[in-house]
Amino acid sequence: MVFGETGWRIVAYGGPIHRYGVLVLAPLVLVACSSGGGSPGGEGRSTRATGGATSEPEPDTTSGVEDTGDIDADPARLPTSRGEALDLIDRVLADPASFGPDVTKRSPYESDPATWPVLRIDCVWEQHKPLSSVLATRSRSFEVPAADGKGPVRLSAVVTVHRSREGARWEMAESVEETMRCPTQQLQKGELIGSLVAATLPHGEGGQVNSADALTEIGQYRSSTLGGPFPYVWQQAQTLQFTVAVTGKGAKGRTEEELDELTNQAQAAMLLRLKSAVEKQS
Repeated sequence: MVFGETGWRIVAYGGPIHRYGVLVLAPLVLVACSSGGGSPGGEGRSTRATGGATSEPEPDTTSGVEDTGDIDADPARLPTSRGEALDLIDRVLADPASFGPDVTKRSPYESDPATWPVLRIDCVWEQHKPLSSVLATRSRSFEVPAADGKGPVRLSAVVTVHRSREGARWEMAESVEETMRCPTQQLQKGELIGSLVAATLPHGEGGQVNSADALTEIGQYRSSTLGGPFPYVWQQAQTLQFTVAVTGKGAKGRTEEELDELTNQAQAAMLLRLKSAVEKQS
């Protein structure tokens, strides 16, 4: 069903998305299913470094002028080694202030850069070695502590540097496929996300000019310790050979709007830092 050039085009199962991040202003493609939640909680995708691809992307055959978002990149500032990629990640990856006030570090704060989350055939997340197409990846975990009768909001941010834009696009495609294949997923033991729906919006569509491609996934979060269901949101954006992503898990007394504000702010901050890190200097 098509509603117009910048309207909805339903390509899979599920109902309409009732909220979405600032990067996805008017989603063009709606994908995924709706499914029941299940039981309880951990990190899983919230600390996922990438889209969980299990095979290597094809070599990059693009011309070098596509998939730039609003970035006029300087080739000399694009990382070509693991060390350069890790340095860029350190400059781009969100910190507590990126989300706003009252956000603190969780422990462990940073993921092991030698691990790569993969979604198994049974829709359970586990850690693998990163693909050779990835130069470097790292995630951080945060929290809005419980207060005034409200539960803790669990947050995370991820930056991944691929060897090519093809690798970054492959990651985005795998992320959509995962949602369609597994509308309910087990993160760590005792933690589930379910009723997942994803929407994508390419650069230039619906006012989306912050990245070459943007993906938002929403659903429900359940935890054996915190209860649920609570709102869940995951945003990922791709530009050039980079992907940046944020995750928010709701809790008792926390609204969808609160979760959106936290994740939108951190995602925007990382995209601005990325632009500053690789754009041509005047």
